[in-house]
Amino acid sequence: MSKVETVVSEWLPLPDVAEKLDVSVTKVHAMVKDGSLLAARIGERSIRAVPAEFFADDHILESLRGTISVLHDAGFEDDEAIVWLFTFDESLPGRPIDALHAGRKTEIRRRASALGW
Repeated sequence: MSKVETVVSEWLPLPDVAEKLDVSVTKVHAMVKDGSLLAARIGERSIRAVPAEFFADDHILESLRGTISVLHDAGFEDDEAIVWLFTFDESLPGRPIDALHAGRKTEIRRRASALGW
């Protein structure tokens, strides 16, 4: 099991993401490609899936896209960005994904940006 699989407790395969967002699977693939969403290959069949915590009800967490952009600018690959978002940080305290859900995107993006230097 990869590191990314161990830090995320619930995954949504891309077809489930499409259903949740009421869009085509092709659109979900485009969202992953353009950085709106992060996906990882998980499980024995190596399917692409998205962490369930990237969503608030039936939409993508509002602060996610900009945060993904900052992480990519800092040199993170998708798997590394997911691991960073889901790893507990004493100084927060908590996980960056929890801080995003709590509306603390400025602090999270500042921390993510600092990782690139």
